[in-house]
Amino acid sequence: MNSSTCRLVQAGEKFEGKQGLTYAVGISAESVGAKHVHLQLATIPPGARAKAHLHMEHETAIYQLSGVSGCWYGEQMEHHVIVNAGDFFYIPAGVPHIPYNVSADEACVAVIARTDPNEQESVTMRPDLDALPDWANAAAKSK
Repeated sequence: MNSSTCRLVQAGEKFEGKQGLTYAVGISAESVGAKHVHLQLATIPPGARAKAHLHMEHETAIYQLSGVSGCWYGEQMEHHVIVNAGDFFYIPAGVPHIPYNVSADEACVAVIARTDPNEQESVTMRPDLDALPDWANAAAKSK
């Protein structure tokens, strides 16, 4: 694929990533021949959460378009943040995280940029962190 020219692309077909969220890829190695960036839409259905994961060598930047999400992060999921529509959220390379949708009836949609041009290759699953104790109640208390 020739990446020496500008390209207009539409979001690709939605698919479920191994983290358990729904994605629609825009800019990637596969769609435009990108070498250092990946841009996609991510949707978290009402009440849903991702599986614990990290991106070992790649930074992630998120812009929340709609809805309210929460994210547990850290080596033992000891940190928590609420991300509202209009907020930006940064995840450094190698930081385990579990994003989730706070709402029981509204989907969250976010634009996600990552320094890996390939969608799922840098995802490292962390099933040892999926059993976060009482994560939903703890999230409600931290608002």
